[in-house]
Amino acid sequence: MIQLGYFTIDTEDLDKARAFYSALFGWTFDETQSHATYAHVAGARPPFGFTKVERAKDNEHLYFRVDDVDALCARVVELGGRAAVPSDSESGRTAVVSDDQGVSFSLWQPAPGF
Repeated sequence: MIQLGYFTIDTEDLDKARAFYSALFGWTFDETQSHATYAHVAGARPPFGFTKVERAKDNEHLYFRVDDVDALCARVVELGGRAAVPSDSESGRTAVVSDDQGVSFSLWQPAPGF
């Protein structure tokens, strides 16, 4: 079985990405593994970070498992991002959101027992 082993999120502004995701998810960054064009999220499994690019493009769509989609949608908007109206399915509640730079990702709240 193939599993996600590592990923990066493209961003045009590393400092803004650090501030947005730290405020949203409480992430911290490992400065020993970070540098001018890369910010490594500390303790993440699978490991990942943010890569500075000239122009961010859409790549893979990521789903972050969360406890409360609605609360985090409100927090995304509070931080300058955008959030779609959450929807429900057999697997749980999801919403597509974007950060304050327009990078989209989804929030997923698993259904009980999923």
